[in-house]
Amino acid sequence: MGRSLVSTCLPWLKRWADAVDRFNSCMGHFASVLVLLMLMVGVWNVLGRHLGLFLGRNLSSNRLIEVQWYLFAASFLLGGAWTLQRNGHVRVDVLQSRWGIRRQTGANLVGTLLFLLPFCLLMIMSSWGAVQLSWRILEQSPDPGGLPRYPLKSILPFSFLLLALQGVAEMIRNLDVLRSGRKRRL
Repeated sequence: MGRSLVSTCLPWLKRWADAVDRFNSCMGHFASVLVLLMLMVGVWNVLGRHLGLFLGRNLSSNRLIEVQWYLFAASFLLGGAWTLQRNGHVRVDVLQSRWGIRRQTGANLVGTLLFLLPFCLLMIMSSWGAVQLSWRILEQSPDPGGLPRYPLKSILPFSFLLLALQGVAEMIRNLDVLRSGRKRRL
């Protein structure tokens, strides 16, 4: 009975995992665009500061420095799930490189279930109150000319939700590998 339930649900779960992959791939590409924007703003901040000294006029601002910081935070947070999808996170490769595919897959499955998903849930729960408060008071940066902070803070629980969803998608694929004995596609 249990085997037929897994066989019945697995195609649907794999389609769901593929949809999660597509969404997180889009978010990863968006994060890479944010990195490029961050670099352009950073270059301007440096050039503006030095050129501004030469011209006797400030060509940079607190606002631009915060834009650079916000872009870094957003690219880092929104790219995490895509990095997991691409198998780019740090692993204990010293051990895993010696293991067979089934043992590696089992370790990934257990690691996701015992560490990744609880951590994501903890981060979502612990950041949720701060995000709500930030929106309620429409939190602003304390720096002169600073930017609103509430949109940036909203990315934190969202990014960990994306990471958790990608973790579940990875678990589905790992279960399929364990069930079928085939290697997993990337």
